[in-house]
Amino acid sequence: MPQRKTAVKDLKKNRARQMHNLDIKSELRKTIKAYVASVAVDEKKAKELLPLVYKKIDKAAKRNIMHKKTAARRKARFAKLLSTKKA
Repeated sequence: MPQRKTAVKDLKKNRARQMHNLDIKSELRKTIKAYVASVAVDEKKAKELLPLVYKKIDKAAKRNIMHKKTAARRKARFAKLLSTKKA
């Protein structure tokens, strides 16, 4: 445990940030899971979910939860998943 008052405050802030980041990550995972499932079943619903997936990925990249190049790679893969399913 930290001894100094500022270190205790930093610990609290870090924990709050950690929980916030965890919320964003879990929402992203849920959205991706729903998208992948809808690609297999219903293309129309998948088309509607793709912008939502993009939005969540972009928000995670913006807040440095995910690297921007990782975000770009995932977005490309999800778009490719939908386009290859059509063919």
